[in-house]
Amino acid sequence: MVELRAIPETPELAALRCELRDFLATEITAGRIALRNNSWLRYDAAFSRRCGQRGYVGMRWPRRYGGQERSERERFVVAEEMLAAGAPVGAHWIADRQSGGQILRFGTERARTELLPRIAAGMCFFAIGMSEPDSGSDLASVTTRARKVEGGWRITGRKVWTTNAHNAHYLIALVRTSPPDPANRRAGLTQMIVDLTAPGIEISPIYNISGEREFNEILFEDCPVGDDMVLGEVGSGWACVVNELALERSGPDRYMSAFPLLAELFRAQISDTAMPPGTGSETGRLLAHLIALRSMSHSVAAMLDEGHAPETEAALVKDVGNAFEQAIPESGRRLFPLSPSLPPPEPLAEMLAQVTRDAPSFSLRGGTREVLRGIIARGLGLR
Repeated sequence: MVELRAIPETPELAALRCELRDFLATEITAGRIALRNNSWLRYDAAFSRRCGQRGYVGMRWPRRYGGQERSERERFVVAEEMLAAGAPVGAHWIADRQSGGQILRFGTERARTELLPRIAAGMCFFAIGMSEPDSGSDLASVTTRARKVEGGWRITGRKVWTTNAHNAHYLIALVRTSPPDPANRRAGLTQMIVDLTAPGIEISPIYNISGEREFNEILFEDCPVGDDMVLGEVGSGWACVVNELALERSGPDRYMSAFPLLAELFRAQISDTAMPPGTGSETGRLLAHLIALRSMSHSVAAMLDEGHAPETEAALVKDVGNAFEQAIPESGRRLFPLSPSLPPPEPLAEMLAQVTRDAPSFSLRGGTREVLRGIIARGLGLR
């Protein structure tokens, strides 16, 4: 059953939001933040360290692991304000959003004590090792394998679309630790924490259409992983990865990637006195969708606070959020007589170009629309 709950803005949340806005205003004034769409992919290790110093990374975790023991709602406020400002949070984003939570829930004590404080300090970065060249979003079909050796494992295989892996220190890989079972394709999978400086790893770039390097392909050739870097029980990887995907799919990054463009559209519409009558309905519709998505994502944050694994609700947020993000550049082109342009003649045209370029990928990363709708149908009892 899909559940939605309203989360009131308590005085504590309001105070945290004001604190964040002051911090971000200082960063902007100092020239350390340039407003960009998709800012959760923008890598800036120095900015991540400053966030760690202020306690904005690993907020939910126990203090003994470097955390602040704050709520998922408070972490949500931090994520929302960072994205609204276009802050370059890409270095620590994956570790804070999902990898650290996986280690806290499923990791060994060595993994927790060694890695979580460094993540919380904004000094240890992670990548995601799920997708493979022939698997796409069908994670049950992964073929990267790990064979048991004395004291650990050796990984051989290939992963793709590993965001910022060339800048990351570690990767959580979903690997096969026993042969596929035709009766249960999800059996025999395990998640492992891989040190990306270990021998047997080759990281190659995948450039986007603008020549930027966000994604990578990783080749593992007999790469070593210790037993104490296994997440959960060997063979329990499917349950682990489902939990991770709920963390990955439900946050504000799933509907705020294009927020700077949306805000610029609002500002341009307000300042343009020559706008034709009735055009306010276009931005009004987008604003209504944003408010609804925010409520849905807040609801998932509440469920995570209570220890639930909201797989269906997270899939809903991502599916509807991706459709919303992809609609924003279309609305921009309808509202204003300009063409997306790189390099830009004006800020609005540049933002429109950025989102137009990136929008097709919004419904691919984190699971394709078809996979998400299958999850939703199953959660609703329709399959």
